[in-house]
Amino acid sequence: MNIVVLVKQVPDTWSERTLRSDDNTVDRAAADAVVNEMDEHGVEAALALKEAHGGEVTVVSMGPERTAETIRKALAMGVDKAVHICDDALHGSCAVSTSAALAAAIGTLAYDVVICGTEASDARVGAMGGMLSERLGVPALTSARSIVADGSTVRIERQTDDGYEVVEATTPLVISVIEKINEPRYPSFKGIMAAKKKQLSTLSLADLGIEADSVGLAGATSEVIEFSTAPPRGKGEVVPDDGTGGARIAGFLAAAKII
Repeated sequence: MNIVVLVKQVPDTWSERTLRSDDNTVDRAAADAVVNEMDEHGVEAALALKEAHGGEVTVVSMGPERTAETIRKALAMGVDKAVHICDDALHGSCAVSTSAALAAAIGTLAYDVVICGTEASDARVGAMGGMLSERLGVPALTSARSIVADGSTVRIERQTDDGYEVVEATTPLVISVIEKINEPRYPSFKGIMAAKKKQLSTLSLADLGIEADSVGLAGATSEVIEFSTAPPRGKGEVVPDDGTGGARIAGFLAAAKII
């Protein structure tokens, strides 16, 4: 089974995150860069399928040069090889144009299953699985909390608000996973050393046959017009316990329409 897993480099949620003042895009240089947490679960799911059924796992990622750091972590976890889509014209790409670039890169590979996280912590659009399904012309199994493959049939448990649904499709297909699906492994020292020798191919927009004005800020379907920083948090109201504290707290919550 040949599996493609998508990985995104995102600003660390524990870092100070902000937007750039020149074009209102995420200032990625201002924060520590990490692997999108849900994508780590996708990598683990891909490796588990490989261990159960054999085959090869290829990671595909789009981003600036520093994204190679994130890709190397996936390789250290056990992924076999990687493709890095890197082109300055991709800066500011929306989810729609990102899916176009990712689909073009995936189209150069032989695959049975494409796995991605349900959402990224920086944008939280939560639609990449469906977009790739549409562009690649294959079924989508979304919000998977478990995956079972039997030959060319793949069955998942899809998490819902009320429980879960059992959904299946035949390969090739796209799967988006949630964090409940597994516990990602840590890269071993052996894996980290091996990652340095694994194949990492870089593709530009020209390599993918994509026009520069169809992606990036020029081709974005959405735009941040204006932003401002959140005001500093004010001091809370202290209610002394003089026998009327309960009533005063209840009155405060009622005025805030919390109760």
